[in-house]
Amino acid sequence: MGTVARFEIGFTRYLSPEGVPAPDLPDFARDPAALLPLYRAMVLTRQFDLKAIAMQRTGQIGTFASALGQEAVGVGVATAMRTDDVLVPSYRDHAAQFVRGVTMTESLLYWGGDERGSAFAAVPHDFGNCVPIGTQVGHAAGIAFALKQRKPGAVAVCIIGDGGTSNGAFYEGMNMAGAWQVPLVIVINNNQWAISMPRARQTAAATLAQKAIAAGIPGEQVDGNDIIAVRQRVDDAIQRAREDRGPALIEAVTYRLGDHTTADDASRYRDDATVKEAWRHEPISRLRTYLASLGAWDATREEALIGECQQAVADAVQAYLALPHPDVSAMFDCLYETLPDAMAAQLDTAQRYAQTNASTESDHG
Repeated sequence: MGTVARFEIGFTRYLSPEGVPAPDLPDFARDPAALLPLYRAMVLTRQFDLKAIAMQRTGQIGTFASALGQEAVGVGVATAMRTDDVLVPSYRDHAAQFVRGVTMTESLLYWGGDERGSAFAAVPHDFGNCVPIGTQVGHAAGIAFALKQRKPGAVAVCIIGDGGTSNGAFYEGMNMAGAWQVPLVIVINNNQWAISMPRARQTAAATLAQKAIAAGIPGEQVDGNDIIAVRQRVDDAIQRAREDRGPALIEAVTYRLGDHTTADDASRYRDDATVKEAWRHEPISRLRTYLASLGAWDATREEALIGECQQAVADAVQAYLALPHPDVSAMFDCLYETLPDAMAAQLDTAQRYAQTNASTESDHG
């Protein structure tokens, strides 16, 4: 019996968990000036997360999905993209969105239930957060097909969680991308948990990257806590797609240090020792250690950066809180040209409730 094909999955890491660089470090990673914006973007995302969780606990926004421990994935992906590329994210990718130009105020609007938070002023062509699991891959394949026809050189980049790769929509979208050879890069944020379902119980596959093989596209793994590796491998995949050499899939292996969302309590299904060990590998301290070894970072600069990021977050929060609430009719806009009777009745009820509530608040004011 002969062999008709062989496959392998590569793995890339340039910075060890202790922040020690590999000998084959990419050129850009030897320049502190190129790394400092990446570091700032990760720190800003973490400060935003801290504030957003506090706002959820006090009822100022709704359920929120933190990117704690996964900042290198979003920042690394987005910094490899051009403005005219299209980001198709999941609901945990605000790190990438902020790099793309989405404001923190827009993000808070979204998490506060306001659809204005999905109309990005800086990148109106980027897609909003995808909450249904896996469906954004099909969207991204269609976008990439359109870009190939109408805007050669532009690329669609889709981010999906490890749990999403167990959904049929993931396979269907990836298969279309491979069959059509479209300019699409799929990035799997493998944070090891699909809510309470661990990676080991989702699939018997040794890697998630190897799922690309069935679609006829290259797949590889990177250390998702090493922003240099994420940035470099995504950049290579994007450049390949720009040159009309087809799609690619990258599995970024990281860890979800926090709860799935603010509606979750991860302590119910995972042990403290595992989480404590995962903190040793998180991306921000890793890059900080490396920058310090280059003489480009110290405690004074760290304190100044955190203060700067906290102020930026506070400004965004104030801008969000100062915005008037949208009319309740916004929930029904863009659904149908003519609302069905049942939904028209719901709209009437919602408007009457809002008027009564406003009147009550005025009386108590």
